[in-house]
Order: sequence, then C-alpha cells, then structure tokens
Amino acid sequence: MDLDKALQVCLEAVHDAGRLTLGYFGRALEPRVKDDLTPVTEADVRAEELIRSRLEAAFPDHGVVGEEHGATNEGAEARWYVDPIDGTKSFVRGVPLYGVLLALEVAGEVVVGAAAFPALGETVYAAKGRGAYLNGRRVRVRETASLADAVVTCTDAGAFDRAGMGEAWRRLMARAYHRPGWGDAYGHACVATGRAEVMLDPVLAPHDAGPFGVILREAGGYFGDLRGNEGIHGGSGLSCTRTLLPQVLAVLNGEEPGPAVS
Repeated sequence: MDLDKALQVCLEAVHDAGRLTLGYFGRALEPRVKDDLTPVTEADVRAEELIRSRLEAAFPDHGVVGEEHGATNEGAEARWYVDPIDGTKSFVRGVPLYGVLLALEVAGEVVVGAAAFPALGETVYAAKGRGAYLNGRRVRVRETASLADAVVTCTDAGAFDRAGMGEAWRRLMARAYHRPGWGDAYGHACVATGRAEVMLDPVLAPHDAGPFGVILREAGGYFGDLRGNEGIHGGSGLSCTRTLLPQVLAVLNGEEPGPAVS
C-alpha cells in the first residue's frame, strides 16, 4: 500500500468536500430525517459523492463504506470509511464544529485518516508510522497525570442515559477539571491535538470513528471503545491519553481511582 498516495488523495478529498459544504453552511437548510432519526442534507449527499468519485478514480479496487450511500466492493481488503458531514445537527444550525471524515482501513487496521473542519480552517490527519498533524504541524496528546486536571467532553450528555451509561458518565464528570460539550468529531480531534484529554461517545459507527483509529495512535493516545478495546468497530468511541486511560476505564466500570473533585 502506497501510504503517500493514499494520504494525498485523502487530504485532497476532504479539503474539496469541505469547500463544497461551506457553500451550504449558514444557509437555511431543510434536512431530511433518516430512518435512524438523524438529519441529512443535500450538502451531506453531494460531499459524499465528491469523495467517492475521487476514491473510485484513484483506487478502483478499494471498498468504500459511506454514511449516505452505503458500501461498495465489500470484499476488498482495503476499504475507505466516509462521513461527509460529521455533526449534521451542528451544521444545519450554523455551528462551525462539524467535520468531514475519511479513513483507509487495510486488513482491519486504519492506516490513513483525516478529519477536516472546514468552517474552522483545521485539518487533523495521520498515516501509520508518520505521526499526527494539524495543518502541517506535528501534534501529540497532552500528558496530564490526573482526571482532576483533565478536560473531558462529549457530543450529547443525554446519549449516556439512553445507552444505559448515565451513572458512569456522571461519575466521570465528578472527577474532571472541565466538562465542555465539544461534540462529534471535533472532540476527538481536540484530544489528538492536546486541547482535551478525554472524549466519549456511547454509540459510534465506524464511519464516525474512522480517522481517529490512526490519528490518536500516531498522536500517542488511545482510540477504541468504552471497554478498552482499541479500534473503530467497538460500537462506541473513546479518545484518551494513554496516561489517563486506566483511570477513565476504572471510573466507567464503577471502580474508584481517586476522590471526586468539586
């Protein structure tokens, strides 16, 4: 696998798809509600079509799994995960934290990934063995020693109650320094770039998680499910520093790594 080519195609695709979404951003949009009760707009559909056309031209033998158009070439060893607008609820309300996500998985391992935030002018990306970057600048997770000094964020606090994890979430919040709602992909990017220490999603699909499987690893952190299993297929999402991971998992499991903070 030519990682240089894959990364170049990945970055160009998310950049151009991001520019496309900006043509819709801030406008009055009428989203359609999908069967899973999440919204989708014309911008989502067109951005995914743009990304797919680039991937099919560059890698015709690769599979593609997209949020809006499903899976193609499903037997391929190499497959791309596409989320054309991660955070559509934010997007339709003019909140600039939405992202365009793209990742390449080969033989079950994510080896290239990018998360572009068009309205912020930020792109976080990584390739296996080559480090993680924000707009060309090398980034790493913040090595905070205690949850009492950590920024912990999530997309929707109510999602933890719906997933039967409300008490676990409240335990974690009681031990954190700051609890902002930097939601969707942006929260995971904040962990990779050292702006937060922990980001949790109790429910997360592979196309929502894709690039963070390599970005967090290359930034020196962890990305996996809320049970401590690394990877993008666990059904939930946790971005965390390696230092804090044992503390976070202990609190989520009802153990007591230390006293709560006010």
